[in-house]
Amino acid sequence: MPDSNYTPLAPWAVPPHGSRGRAHPEPPDPLRNVFDVDRHRILSSAAFRRLECKTQVFVTDQDDHYRTRLTHTLEAAEIARRLGDALGANAALAEVITLAHDLGHPPFGHAGETALRDLMRDHGGFEHNTQSLRVVDYLEHPYPAFRGLNLSFEVREGLIRHETLYDRPGESPSLQGVPAELLSAGCTPTAEAQITCVADRLAYDCHDLEDAIGAGLLAEGDLAGVSLWAQSAAPVRAAHPDAPLAAIRRPVLDRMLNALLTDVIAESRRRIEAIGPTCVDDVRNAPQAVIGFSPNMEARLEEHERFLLERVYRHPRLARMDARARRFIDRIFRAYLDNPRTLPRRFARRIDEQGMHRVVCDYVAGMTDRFCQKDYKRLFEPFEGE
Repeated sequence: MPDSNYTPLAPWAVPPHGSRGRAHPEPPDPLRNVFDVDRHRILSSAAFRRLECKTQVFVTDQDDHYRTRLTHTLEAAEIARRLGDALGANAALAEVITLAHDLGHPPFGHAGETALRDLMRDHGGFEHNTQSLRVVDYLEHPYPAFRGLNLSFEVREGLIRHETLYDRPGESPSLQGVPAELLSAGCTPTAEAQITCVADRLAYDCHDLEDAIGAGLLAEGDLAGVSLWAQSAAPVRAAHPDAPLAAIRRPVLDRMLNALLTDVIAESRRRIEAIGPTCVDDVRNAPQAVIGFSPNMEARLEEHERFLLERVYRHPRLARMDARARRFIDRIFRAYLDNPRTLPRRFARRIDEQGMHRVVCDYVAGMTDRFCQKDYKRLFEPFEGE
């Protein structure tokens, strides 16, 4: 019996064998389509492995159970797959874009990004989505025939067009140098790329709240005024009136995620039906995104996100962690500017071609939290503990 949540591939979806191709032509793989090959290359990359030791919100050396940038990516990819299957999009492509969407994230989450953005303000800028594209187009170099991973056009388009509340590549000067064809393919990216944006948002809106509860930043009473949580919690709390918050948070968040997915599926079907796209480019040329929430649910989700911003992301505990992270990155960055000979050779030899700031930025952005802290101690506390 077919899965009732699966919809056959729609005419507006990117077909499995319908890619616009790769920057460096390659013979077709006899066993896999182009997006399956992309998935293999992303999962095999060093940049993907480093996500395990990069902060999502809470620095991972304080607890083994907080999300990392890697586990965030995996949770978002699972949501993207669910959405793609339900809507008739190319779920494999949506998953692949999602797996790559944070490859350019620096250490220490958005604090690291803020630090690099400030340091690069007069030197081409920094934004982690454009850096993700730079990672897959240039910085990863496992194949001798070409630089980068040589991913498909559709995955690269999805990376550079990725937008959420915390992702605005279109506002960054780091777009300079991005291939024009990726930016001019249409008013909006493919439905699969839009699904990645929604999946990313849903993943962090749910799991950042769970991590905040686990960290002791929030009590149950704090959540009572947040409508998405309150509605989802009511039946769970009724069934388990004496259970502690830690015991019910997961079923509540599962119900909340299902409510959000139900809404975005229904609203997206409505938008798609309204414009009647018959091919991928009809989606690209649509006047607005075809994947999104109903106005009512969007308002409730924004309320939830304002709560996270005020009560979690701006919490004094996190603010202290972020300030420390920005100081680490600022000092490390300036130390390499002052003494570029201490950079690894594979980075130092690019300085004449790409400029000191961009090369140092690439190196620092690629660091994990752990490596960044060790490098800080090596540079500024070399005799401590001896």
